[in-house]
Amino acid sequence: MSARNLGKEEREAEARAGGAPLRSQAWFGAEGKTGFMHRSWMRSEGLPDDTFRGRPVIGIANSWSELTSCNIHLRALADHVKRGIWQAGGVPFEFPTTSAGEPLVRPTAMLLRNLIAMDLEETLRANPLDGVVLLAGCDKTTPAYLMGAASVDLPTLLMTGGPMLNGKYRGQDIGSGTSVWRFTEAYRAGTISAEEVAEAEGCMARSQGHCMTMGTASTLACVSEYMGMQLPGTAALPANDSRRATAAHLAGRRIVEMVEEDLRPSRILTREAFENGVRANAALGGSTNAVIHLLALARRVGVELTLDDFDTLVRDVPVIADLMPSGRFLMEDFEYGGGTAGFAETLGDLLHRDTLTVTGATLGENYAGAQVYDREVIRPLDNPVKPAGSGIAVLKGNLAPRGAVIKQSAASPSLMVHRGRALVWDSLPEYLRDADDPDLDVTPDDILVVRNVGPKGYPGMPEVGNLPLPRSILESGVEDMVRISDARMSGTSYGTVVLHVVPEAAAGGPLALVRTGDIISLDVPARSLAVEVDDAELERRRGEWTEPQVPGSDRGWVRLYREHVTQADEGLDLDFLQGASGAAVAPQAF
Repeated sequence: MSARNLGKEEREAEARAGGAPLRSQAWFGAEGKTGFMHRSWMRSEGLPDDTFRGRPVIGIANSWSELTSCNIHLRALADHVKRGIWQAGGVPFEFPTTSAGEPLVRPTAMLLRNLIAMDLEETLRANPLDGVVLLAGCDKTTPAYLMGAASVDLPTLLMTGGPMLNGKYRGQDIGSGTSVWRFTEAYRAGTISAEEVAEAEGCMARSQGHCMTMGTASTLACVSEYMGMQLPGTAALPANDSRRATAAHLAGRRIVEMVEEDLRPSRILTREAFENGVRANAALGGSTNAVIHLLALARRVGVELTLDDFDTLVRDVPVIADLMPSGRFLMEDFEYGGGTAGFAETLGDLLHRDTLTVTGATLGENYAGAQVYDREVIRPLDNPVKPAGSGIAVLKGNLAPRGAVIKQSAASPSLMVHRGRALVWDSLPEYLRDADDPDLDVTPDDILVVRNVGPKGYPGMPEVGNLPLPRSILESGVEDMVRISDARMSGTSYGTVVLHVVPEAAAGGPLALVRTGDIISLDVPARSLAVEVDDAELERRRGEWTEPQVPGSDRGWVRLYREHVTQADEGLDLDFLQGASGAAVAPQAF
């Protein structure tokens, strides 16, 4: 019997067979010309007529793109998800979204994170979907997908693409991002040749997958697992490991069950889940970008999370993952040493173990009995890589009234308390030009300040906060200086770098008022960042300040972004996207 010939009562009975009516039946179970249109056009894809008889319809959101090399393998991974969905009795429909690859997108992939989230949100709400599997990986695709899906609140399961295999160069492991900065700085210092740089370039990204350092991609993959949104033990599996394909198949099976259980992100992404994410990030030596992404996600689901939480929640959490850029090893070593499961068991009660996850079980149940096989990579709590309180610190003072962040685990201990002369640049190109000038008036004790690289000022808040040191400083053998900006930095970066200064300079924050020659004092233990200029003088300077012009911001997405983006302490979401849209079925189309 053809689905379109079933009577209304028969279709509703089939839809209710597994519990509450499926959302997709508002399309495929509809009467008259509306149902005819929905069903007949999908029949062109070769689907049997019983496809539409009350089976859960599962979307597979895919951030695959040949312009996003980190996610290039997700097209193949989607096929494994589909197998699992069919096997469990569901109907899979794969669809694309906007994708943003960190290595290529200018001025920054962060400019597109909210666009991807909006794209996903609108696609989920507009289509006959009962649940969704999210295929993501590169830095901004993962948080964007979580944000968009959380706002709709259909049953959702995230599957990240996994890290690349370790880079191999002349008998040593090299890591994406982290080794880029080291090789290029060494070349600028004259300690290695252009031929060596070219050789390393061909040795680093030697498989599919995202950065294999504990950069933003690996951070968000692991953190989202500990927040309950990924299957346990999957975040660190290398992209080319066959077990990732197996996990994708199991994800396809599980999402069908999640629809039957009506297990939605709103039940998983609780305050306790976010606390797990914040604390896991600290123990991993994870990316400062997690701060911005988790703040944005929390505002989508109505969880109270503040910038200060990223400091206060982690003061009793040591860094126990010895991973670049804060340590020595890479994600392949992490997985073989015990992976996310062994790491979670090591943390023990530092995580809330009773939080719900996509498995339907608790975090503690997911990892019970997991073992660690390499205690050099995943350290015990009594022998950490860095002691408790070495995570992200939130700094405040007259230079950052609403806060700034520093990644302590990647900074130089000798510079954590520092006072020096500010050298100030109004733009990144001006700094890069001057940094190579051998006659630049700079000393190792100076503090480098670059502004107008925040959300509105660049726009998009690029990963440029880890400024390359001036050539003359590198040639003298110095490897670190204090750097301050309203930008972000890659999670693969290292150094004594103060980031996310709020409010940003382009929004009139105090960073806009600093001048070369001012004295800046940094005191990380005291959580202080201040410019030693009295309030009256700062107010006088404010009267002379004019908002910088941003070329290309008069139209399209960039204009919308600049008019509505929030500041770093609020997650850089668009103000009208905070909160949820829900999954209510829209009025019929025909």
